[in-house]
Amino acid sequence: MSDETPDSAPSAETPDAEIDVTNAWQATQDQKGKAKKLRLMAGGSWFVAIATEIATVVLVLRKTFNEGGLALLIGLFVVIAIFAIAGSIMWKKANRHDPASKSEPVKFFIQNQLGAIVTILAFAPLLLLVFLDKDMDPKTKKVAGSVGAALAVFATVVFGVDYNAPSTEQYTQDMNECAAQIKAKQPTTACSPAVAEQAQAIADDTEAVAEATKSDANPDGLDVVYWIAPKDGATKSSSKLVFHLCEDVSTLRGKTVNSGSVTEAYSQNAVRLTKQIAMEQRQCGFEPAE
Repeated sequence: MSDETPDSAPSAETPDAEIDVTNAWQATQDQKGKAKKLRLMAGGSWFVAIATEIATVVLVLRKTFNEGGLALLIGLFVVIAIFAIAGSIMWKKANRHDPASKSEPVKFFIQNQLGAIVTILAFAPLLLLVFLDKDMDPKTKKVAGSVGAALAVFATVVFGVDYNAPSTEQYTQDMNECAAQIKAKQPTTACSPAVAEQAQAIADDTEAVAEATKSDANPDGLDVVYWIAPKDGATKSSSKLVFHLCEDVSTLRGKTVNSGSVTEAYSQNAVRLTKQIAMEQRQCGFEPAE
């Protein structure tokens, strides 16, 4: 039976054609699970912040702070800040596990800057109401309003805004660099936890191909593999496919075939080495290992 069966949904492409990428990085199920848990926790924290804001607005409208209540109003601003900041921190951590793609700029912006957006929503209406309230105790308005504004700026600028937002494109490039470092036995400076596992797979496949293609003429083996070309001139196959040791194997007969390094195979979504190595060694003229 052929092992050329597609085994996954298509992966997103990197829009920057000048970057030498492998297959586009995709979050694993474990990474997606961690991201989902963190996002739910962030959502809960933001819910408390917004709920506290609404409760404070009600108190302001009921003239609770017309004759004092400075400590209470400052305390409510602090509660809003704490939960807004906590939500932003967890949301950013979630994005490190499962980032957005720059190919969708609106989604990319909203996903990465949602902490800042929610924090502004948690403070701005309340601050506006406080500063415009003509009946509020002047001292309470001045001190509590100033503290609230400072907390809003601090929570938004320091914790809400993501100045180094991750992306699938960045992780793809990091994964490629990580794989290259592993293959060259260099220090793995690009191998962050987010990309290391998939980069290791690329390096392992390269080593396996080299081992399977060793011969007297090429004692170190080859880094050349063959795979079914993407359909309709596409730059990447819509499904993950297998790559092979040569174009003469039975699986590829009658097919349009591309060839290149393991990295180039991955770039077209051929991301799994054939399981029929011994058979392909015979068909390709490589002597199977004893």
